[in-house]
Amino acid sequence: MINAVSKLFAVLLAVLLLYVYPAAETAERQDDIARLAATQSVTRFVDAVRTKGYISPRMLAEFQEQLAQTGNNYDISMEHLHKKYVPHYSDPMIQSSFTGTYEVVHDAFYLSQIQDRLYPLSSTLSIDDPGRRYTLHMGDFFTVRLKSTNRTPSMMIREWLQGTVQASAVFTSYGGMVLNEDY
Repeated sequence: MINAVSKLFAVLLAVLLLYVYPAAETAERQDDIARLAATQSVTRFVDAVRTKGYISPRMLAEFQEQLAQTGNNYDISMEHLHKKYVPHYSDPMIQSSFTGTYEVVHDAFYLSQIQDRLYPLSSTLSIDDPGRRYTLHMGDFFTVRLKSTNRTPSMMIREWLQGTVQASAVFTSYGGMVLNEDY
């Protein structure tokens, strides 16, 4: 009886070591490559926006195409913070009562507002027309956050082996201050 149990255990261990472990490692490498490619695409896109000072429909389409090549589905969020200086007045009704101080306020714009500018509903403008650009100004902040929404083979194998649910295979965030206005 003990001999049969040890043989069964040896067969299960051999199956795990010969098939499951290599499959899990291969799937994990696939996720690593997707993570690197997504991070590289986000970095390239954000740096281009920060350097040019605008987003064009072609830039956004190329970014989404690069992400699609990883084989994952992504939830993309963009945030544009426009810096504004608001003067303080001792009496808001009287403009001549300026106190000499300013408050820095950031107006926030998100992906839906950016896409409304890039892809207007009734537009006869071509895709490369400057009127379809979403412009930013020097000193503004622009950030892109990316999160994969699908379950990868690596996630499924880990869930099967460990019983834990992994949040996301790819999550990256990158942004910074707009450096130039090249429009």
